[in-house]
Amino acid sequence: MEFRPPVPPPGLSAYLAPGPSSFTDFVTANAPHLLPGRVPEPGPAAGAATPGGLLTPHATTIVALVFREGVLIAGDRRATAGNVIAQRDIEKVFITDSYSAVGIAGAAGIAVQMVRLYTVELEHYEKMEGVPLSLDGKTNKLASMVASNLGAALQGFVVVPLFVGYDIDAEPSKAGRIVTYDATGGRYDEWQGYHSVGSRSVFAKSSLKKLHRTDADLDTTIRNAVEALYDAADDDTATGGPDLTRGIYPVVVSITAAEGAVRHLDEEIGAVVREVVAARTENPGA
Repeated sequence: MEFRPPVPPPGLSAYLAPGPSSFTDFVTANAPHLLPGRVPEPGPAAGAATPGGLLTPHATTIVALVFREGVLIAGDRRATAGNVIAQRDIEKVFITDSYSAVGIAGAAGIAVQMVRLYTVELEHYEKMEGVPLSLDGKTNKLASMVASNLGAALQGFVVVPLFVGYDIDAEPSKAGRIVTYDATGGRYDEWQGYHSVGSRSVFAKSSLKKLHRTDADLDTTIRNAVEALYDAADDDTATGGPDLTRGIYPVVVSITAAEGAVRHLDEEIGAVVREVVAARTENPGA
């Protein structure tokens, strides 16, 4: 009897054949409806009920700082929908691989989907090619994903990520990198050593402008990040301040050559938060 290999069920052949090193390209070709930002355009009968009128949760303030050993990113924990707190402990900062992390601001649901897909994209590339994507490659890939969300952004679902990474191939003094994006996918390297995105990033950046130095150590940099988020929350209801009652503190991730990307424990950040709150209690104007 002639042997015939089993025929895969319809729709599975693409998953069993060799494919591109880009997981996003694979999904685009085989299941584009699963990509973040694929928001259907309102039909002729939609009238005023456009997606831009939906009260979807929005993530707010993220800060990034270069320091002596690497780079750090931190974010508050509040998501808002209009004038309502949608979630008090949302995660806005994500480790995307061993030497990179991304913070999100904007439409929270699409932003979280985008970062999860981006994380899989980096892992998929490394498994297919046998080497990790370069830092410039990582930033360009994220730019293309933001650009692909432009249709949703025009409907009000804007996603603005903030990327930080450690370039293991660069000189130690230039290895910590901060990259920002606009809603069209434009990417911009930040060489000041600090940056912020979100609803009240201007207050956070003003705080960092006075406090932060790129030759600071890790402990000082964590304190500066917490101070900046405190200042942003002090002037913006959409940015969540530290919640000592519920034990909700900013998410802080540092990236160094020695340890890679590390999320700092709530106990560690909580201790810094209590120090900041105690100092502000004595001097509210700070």
